[in-house]
Order: sequence, then structure tokens, then C-alpha cells
Amino acid sequence: MPGPVHAVIGSDDGRVSEEALALFNELKPQGDAEEFTNDLVEGTAANAEEAYQVCASAIEALQTVGFFGSDKIVWLKGANFLADDRTGGSERAKQGVEDLLDVLKGGIGEEVTFLISASAIDKRRGFYKWLQKNAEVAIFDKIDVTKDGWEGEVGRLVTTRAKELELAFEDEALELFVQMVGEETRQIGNELEKLNLYLGDRRMVELEDVRAIVPLSRKGVIWEISRALESRDSARAITLMDAQLERGESAIGLIRAAIIPTVRNLFTIRVLLDAYPDLPLRSAQSFTAALNRLPDGEKGWLPRTKSGSVNAWGLFFAARRAGQVTTAEMRHSLEAVLEADKCLVTTQLDARMVLHRLVAELTMGRGRGQGRKSA
Repeated sequence: MPGPVHAVIGSDDGRVSEEALALFNELKPQGDAEEFTNDLVEGTAANAEEAYQVCASAIEALQTVGFFGSDKIVWLKGANFLADDRTGGSERAKQGVEDLLDVLKGGIGEEVTFLISASAIDKRRGFYKWLQKNAEVAIFDKIDVTKDGWEGEVGRLVTTRAKELELAFEDEALELFVQMVGEETRQIGNELEKLNLYLGDRRMVELEDVRAIVPLSRKGVIWEISRALESRDSARAITLMDAQLERGESAIGLIRAAIIPTVRNLFTIRVLLDAYPDLPLRSAQSFTAALNRLPDGEKGWLPRTKSGSVNAWGLFFAARRAGQVTTAEMRHSLEAVLEADKCLVTTQLDARMVLHRLVAELTMGRGRGQGRKSA
């Protein structure tokens, strides 16, 4: 039997809300008297006094006998005063939480189930430590997009959620979707629902579907510029970059976020495929596993995640275009982006012109075994 106290917490607000609601529906007593056996206490507090009053309401609900002595559930929903912030750190809010903790420590009886959900909680305080030891705790934190390899984690999350709607993604469509939506579970769910309605009976999500339905974010623009460069579509790459420059994006930011990683990944995968032509390219999972199995001396120069494994996400998608380039061409391309980056940093040349010339050179394939003209 599950314990009488349950906690659903984590920085992923959308996932916490979904999981807490699902758990509430699973735990709540069923029957005609349901409205008398389910106590919902809204946990949103605007200040310390409201936080104290929310805790008092939760305590009252816990200590109130269920209808005709029946089982009941109390859900303290979306408590926003458990973190180490202005409200949560106030003495009045702390006192309310301590009072609630005292009631829980004293025992609430087997006929009462207590559920608390919160997006942020101070893990150094006694309330959280008590929950860890005495409650069923489920934690749902956001994927950290500052860490290498976050795209793969989000991609797996998107794929899982899409299957629930019987949707599947083409590889490029999935990557663009990940870059546009990011790690927000609620946003992922919203955009998948929009795609589900947009596609009708069709179940395969294609690249143009994502472009048509999902709002274009900065990450999405960076991804689109990279794919345009890989496809040698200079007009699209320049159009996208010009639009970003008009929005105030710096040329240095664009070259370092979109162009340099694209060229570096193409060069890296070209060298890898020259050395290991049998690398599996049908799925990101098998490709990543194959790279991680390479001898340490052969993969020491590859991009890594903070955990130490090879960061294969960008390399996998670059591999689809690697057959269109040579190692010599990519070496010249690396020299070209280095020269352009230096121009942007050390000269007063028009930044737009520098980027346009670089895109033209990269997409026209200059330097294929011929050398590259000096700028």
C-alpha cells in the first residue's frame, strides 16, 4: 500500500502539474461522496502571510474527518513558498511550514492521504528532508540545456510524448522541433497537440510541418542557418542571418553559434567516416554507441558532454551531408570561418558583408582541393 504522504516536485512546472494531477486521480477515494472526500488547497501565495494561511488551510483539511469517517485526500497544489526566496525565506512562511510539518510528524491517520506538489523546494530544510524519509517523492526537473548533449535528452522526451499521440518525426523535423521548443514540457505538449491537429490523419511529422506550426525561436533560427549551410542553400542562410541582424543579433554571435559549429561538425564527421566507413548512420542511438566504443586514442578529439561521453548529436545530423564534402574542402572551410571570425573581431569591415562573403564561399564549395583565395 502506498504511504499516506506523497510529494511531486521539480523545476519542470508542466510535468509536475501533469504528474501530480494523475497521482491525485489515482489516489482519491471514488464514489458518490467524492466531493466531500477530496480537499484541494491552492498553494499559490503572493506573500508570507498568504503562505502561512495556505499552510493553516492544509492543516485544517488534514485534521478534518472525512465524510461519515470515510477515506479522504488533501492536495496542497502548486506550493510556491517552499524555496529559498523572498517569500519562502520569511519567518511567517517558515512558521507555517513548520506547523504543517509538526502535524505530519504527529501522524495524519491511514484514512487520510496527503499530496503536495511544488516546482521549487529548499532541499536543505527540515521539511524536504522529512519528505525524503517518510513520503513517496517523485522529482521532475527540467533538462539542463547548458550541458552538452541536452538535445538528445529532449529528443527522447519529444519522441516518447509524440508516441502517445501516435506521431512520429522525420530526423530533421525532430531536430528542428527540439531547437525551437527546448526543454519546457508544457511547451512540448502544446506544440505536439498543435501538430496533431494540423496533420489530421497523417502521422509522420515532416520538416515543413514544424516550420509551419511551431514558432521560430533563436535556437530554431540557428538550427535553420546550420541546415541551410549544410544544404548549400546560400539564399536561405543569408535571409535568416539578415533577419537576426535586424533584430539586434551580433555577427560574432551568429558566426560562433551557427557557422563555426556547423563547419566543425562536417569536418569532424568527414574525418571519422574516412577512418570508419562502417559507422552506423540509421539512428542517433546506434551512432552514439558506436562512437563511444571507439578506442580512447581515436575519440579523444571528439566533442564531449560533461559526463565524458562523446557528444554525438550534432555529428549524427551532419553525417547526412558528409558525403557531399571532402576532407580537403572542409579544411579550407575551417580556415575560411577562422579568417571571417578574425575580421569581425579585429577590423571595421561591414559585418553583414563579411558574413555574406563567408556564406557564399562555404556554399559554393570554393577550395575543393584548389586552395582558397585570400580575402
